[in-house]
Amino acid sequence: MVNESVAPAQLAAKKTRSIGEVINSLRGEFPDLTVSKVRFLEAQGLVNPTRSPSGYRMFTDDDLNRLKYVLSEQRDHFLPLKVIKSKLTSWDRGEDPAVPRDSGPAPEAYFGGAGVSMAGDELARASGLSRSQIDELIAQGVLDPLELPDGRRVFRDEDLSIARAAHRLYARGFEGRHIRSLRLAADREVDLLSQLVTPLLHHRNPKNRRRAAEVLADGASAGAQLQENLVRSRLRRLLEG
Repeated sequence: MVNESVAPAQLAAKKTRSIGEVINSLRGEFPDLTVSKVRFLEAQGLVNPTRSPSGYRMFTDDDLNRLKYVLSEQRDHFLPLKVIKSKLTSWDRGEDPAVPRDSGPAPEAYFGGAGVSMAGDELARASGLSRSQIDELIAQGVLDPLELPDGRRVFRDEDLSIARAAHRLYARGFEGRHIRSLRLAADREVDLLSQLVTPLLHHRNPKNRRRAAEVLADGASAGAQLQENLVRSRLRRLLEG
């Protein structure tokens, strides 16, 4: 990016545009772009055009590409300006913050299931729970069976995993109300994660839904890892205390 200390002769060697020319260049892709919008982004430190000797803003190709990136991130990914600025600052330092090195599973792997469904008796046999415990977990919102048109209730892959974990907790003396508190914690995490993708889901197109699925899969995976290690750390302190 060219800065204000660059000499006029150096500027002349590079193609520059006025703010009006920049808007005309980008208007086809960003029809709502205005002079005041560009000036606002400059004031926020997202683009830094040089000034001509008479004080006019002069945009290089680098400035134009940077501005186009900022506008695209706002429009396509609904990112706050402070997030976009942080990413640009990292790139200016030679870093690449685009994808974490330990990003989570692909959405297909995280949300995919075997498509298995089972009745309540089958779930009880597979998990070790009694029918009364299954009914209690349904009442507490821990299990959420699928209601079929004929009135039957069936349980899916994740229900079996939940039921098996609940069976271990029952065996340790937990009650349904205790397990419900864990469900409420999961609900709070879902609420937090949903805030990240709500803007994406407002525009129902495959690209945005794919991006939302990626964010949710990675966020949920990272959240589970965070929670597990926080619990382990605090339990270790309990044992050491």
